[in-house]
Amino acid sequence: MDGEELTEQETALYDRQIRVWGAGAQRRLSKSHVLVSGIKGTVAEFCKNIVLAGVGSVTLLDDRLVTTEAFNANFLILPDENAYVGKTVAEICCDSLKEFNPMVHVSIEKGDLSTFGVDFFEKFDVVVIGYSSRATKKAVNEKCRNLAKRVAFYTVDCRGSCGEIFIDLKNYKYTKKKLDETVECELMFPSFEEAVSAPWKPIPRRTAKLYFAMRVIELFEETEGRKPGECSLSDLPRVLKLKKELCEGNSVSEKHIPDSLLERLVSGNTEFPPACAIIGGILGQEVIKVISGKGEPLKNFFYFDAEDGKGVIEDLSNKL
Repeated sequence: MDGEELTEQETALYDRQIRVWGAGAQRRLSKSHVLVSGIKGTVAEFCKNIVLAGVGSVTLLDDRLVTTEAFNANFLILPDENAYVGKTVAEICCDSLKEFNPMVHVSIEKGDLSTFGVDFFEKFDVVVIGYSSRATKKAVNEKCRNLAKRVAFYTVDCRGSCGEIFIDLKNYKYTKKKLDETVECELMFPSFEEAVSAPWKPIPRRTAKLYFAMRVIELFEETEGRKPGECSLSDLPRVLKLKKELCEGNSVSEKHIPDSLLERLVSGNTEFPPACAIIGGILGQEVIKVISGKGEPLKNFFYFDAEDGKGVIEDLSNKL
């Protein structure tokens, strides 16, 4: 990603950023290619952040036709029916993002993400999946991990005022300053399948309850054949039944997952915009860190709940 030097136009446009993280980091950003799938409010915030930062290209994949539901928290879609009739979410978001930074190449890709072969993902340095099924996340993550080059893989899911980010950088090396010297560090990341399939009993009770709650919701949607986020309050009795079964199967107390939290998740079909801004901002920050090579990345889950305003990092790889 080091490639060519920055042009005079890039140097002038990104002058303030270059002063913060240096020309080398900005050059790596400007040569990077990012794939983004599933564009709702949180992902829209993320896209805005990386486009303003000056990545080389962003490819959007979301074939849903725009409806009034689509722009509930997605500021990239203007609430003008005449502007979006017959167009997909990716098409409308693409047009909006181009206006944020004309120097970033923003394009769309059509199709089912889960059907693309390994070679398709080799074109990208970063893959971000929002609002996809557990099966799709597993399949795409496995394809990215099978590539010779490292493709940074992220998933993000925001339900109501709660959100989760998952990060897989495979074998990631970076440098950081320690006192007056620069030291080299290395982190090993588990796959998505390993991270979400970890036995619950060895996981400390202080682990974010959202980790367990999200696993219940994911499995419920998968077994019921639902699309991500396609739950309602009427599903709560069956969700609680599944929670009981999972807790018993993992030999842990049902107190690991408060019923009130599951109730919030199944009824949180509309994203809470302030939560979108925070989670999308964190995700953007993490992707910029990895592309630019500046800073220590999160490992390997991040959770945010607007109800208490806390952001929590959970390294589940230590429990595998």
